Amino acid sequence: MIRIAGDCVEVSGPMTMSGAAALLAEGEAAIAANASAFDLAAVTEMDSSCLAVVFGWMRAATAGGKTLRFLNPPQNLLSLAAVYGVADLLPPH
Repeated sequence: MIRIAGDCVEVSGPMTMSGAAALLAEGEAAIAANASAFDLAAVTEMDSSCLAVVFGWMRAATAGGKTLRFLNPPQNLLSLAAVYGVADLLPPH
């Protein structure tokens, strides 16, 4: 689930394959509405599709000439990124 609070998008609940398409679309809409940060503190569960969503949001921001920040990235996300060799592609947190 996504909740917009000013320029920050608060993501809560699972970031898994079953909801990935909806999260991607909602995040892209938030970026188009000038969101510049995603707070992932309330994410409860994730799988590798989470990385696809995060990179999709980053592509949407780049296409719009924006830079994203990811606040409170869960350790599982950072671990998955390291396993897949893409940790360096994530913005600093």
